[in-house]
Amino acid sequence: MPPSCLADAAAWVGAQHLRLTRFDRGSELSHLNAHAGGWVAVSPILEAVLTESLRAWTMSRGLVHVGVLAAVLATGYTRPFREGPTTARLDAPPPPPLPEMLELRPGAARLAPGGGIDLGGIAKGWMADRLTERIGPNSMVNLGGDLYARGAGPEGGGWPIGFAGKTLLLSDRGVATSGVRGRSWGEGLHHLVDPRTGRPVDSDVAEVSVVARTGADAEVIAKTALLLGLEEGETFLFGRTDAFLMVPA
Repeated sequence: MPPSCLADAAAWVGAQHLRLTRFDRGSELSHLNAHAGGWVAVSPILEAVLTESLRAWTMSRGLVHVGVLAAVLATGYTRPFREGPTTARLDAPPPPPLPEMLELRPGAARLAPGGGIDLGGIAKGWMADRLTERIGPNSMVNLGGDLYARGAGPEGGGWPIGFAGKTLLLSDRGVATSGVRGRSWGEGLHHLVDPRTGRPVDSDVAEVSVVARTGADAEVIAKTALLLGLEEGETFLFGRTDAFLMVPA
């Protein structure tokens, strides 16, 4: 693979980050959030990720909900994690169902008044899948834990991926991990909000890793299982994954 191909891939990731981040007031996502209540023109990229977000909401039975921005801000996660949290308020109510908050039509989106979106892991999983399409039919992408392996790998038997202490050979499969330990601060404060309560999820699971059909699916399935907890989460995982690992809290 020529270095120019990797450079183009890195540039594409950087461009989408600037488009989809909530931390930059000039981003396209921030523009949409700032104009809640009215229709806003959106790029094909943002439209595609918002469409994926609605699919994730349905697939997760409403548990993977990008419309929790107000609740995430209320935890104190108001700026990039490397800069540290601000004061937690924990005063945000649970959001309404996502289809009541977000409307889409070709080239435009509308948030309900007061609504706000944080695309988070949904964007990473979606981007991992799309980036392998850009790189080529035999490629693997890892975007901070959201991974997609396309094609037969370097030696024809699949891409070697470390998973649950083993090496799996994956072809046309995604991997994602959802957990509450990596971005946590204070007592019971972390970045993963439960849309049923509007507060950081209180789960008996600390981390879930899954192998699924796509990176986007893996992201949604892992987060859903964590929110459901050990017993319900394990039931949810069966039949939806090729492999999974649940780490109790």
